[in-house]
Amino acid sequence: MITIKSEREIELMRIAGSIVYKTHQYLKPYIKEGITTQELNDLAEEFILSQNATPSFKGYGGFPGTICTSINNQVVHGIPGKRKLKNGDIVKLDIGACYKGFHGDSAWTYAVGEISEEKKYLMEHTEKALYEGIKQVKPGNRIGDIGEAVEKYAEEHHLGVVKELVGHGVGTSVHEDPEVPNYGKKGTGPLLKEGMVIAIEPMLNLGTADVYILDDDWTIETDDGSPSAHYEHTVAVTKDGYKILTGE
Repeated sequence: MITIKSEREIELMRIAGSIVYKTHQYLKPYIKEGITTQELNDLAEEFILSQNATPSFKGYGGFPGTICTSINNQVVHGIPGKRKLKNGDIVKLDIGACYKGFHGDSAWTYAVGEISEEKKYLMEHTEKALYEGIKQVKPGNRIGDIGEAVEKYAEEHHLGVVKELVGHGVGTSVHEDPEVPNYGKKGTGPLLKEGMVIAIEPMLNLGTADVYILDDDWTIETDDGSPSAHYEHTVAVTKDGYKILTGE
């Protein structure tokens, strides 16, 4: 069921989203060669708790980490551990925070040291694909409008669109209805209405769109080993457009 949030609920989600944004900013200086993904995870947890919030992902469906840390060909849901970041890596940090019962959710891709031109291209155009999707958010448009915009931009830039994973509604649960695919057809899918809150999150690959899940039942990797990028914002549908809740 798709829920419509009140002004008060959206304000709480804005605070949750702001905490997520601040957590990303707090972690950025630590994203360098030699740090482990577990160390990043622990820093994120400490910071989220310091903001009178709780990590949305910890224990969600049995997930053991506070954040998802996915490196290079790992698309999403990487479990924090002993692996150290290396120069030339790209790492996706997916962060969720819960404030007074409402969630914010945002993922970003970061370069570790000097990265290849191909990875720079992937990151640039995955981030731009996110904003192409966000531009479609306004009352009267449909979920398919978002998906088509993301997919069209990705295909124009020869990037593989992961179809097994989608964006989602956000509210008192970090994952709610509706699903928000990164592909689709304009004019189809659920109608966008003022008060809806959704997470839009392109996951694009430098090679094939195909992915598989590891034996840990969480980490998803590209089938051909090519790098993947992931960008996500939580967005509220407003009277005349949208408001990004996981920005500043």
